[in-house]
Amino acid sequence: MAQVKLEVGGRQYEVMCRDGEEERLKMLARLVDSRASDVIRSIGRGNEPRELLLTALLLADELDEARGAAASARTEDVQRIAAMEHCAERLESLASRLEKPRPAS
Repeated sequence: MAQVKLEVGGRQYEVMCRDGEEERLKMLARLVDSRASDVIRSIGRGNEPRELLLTALLLADELDEARGAAASARTEDVQRIAAMEHCAERLESLASRLEKPRPAS
């Protein structure tokens, strides 16, 4: 286990993580610190639990929006695939008609 020093909201923290995950943890801490700084600028410093709650809510809102966008993209992908499958079936049907020998006149 590795020990990492992080700074979030102007406060220092030491946390443990798996070996090799230190840089990812630092990157995540920078993300949280950015949102915490936004909260502190908005409401001022003083009530740490409230700062933490508002920071968590900002991040949860971003996550929810990202999930919604991903779900919407998946729905659009499914619709495109269904349309392409329909076109492929139609083309196969037309091709099979062309392949049939025409009756002799």
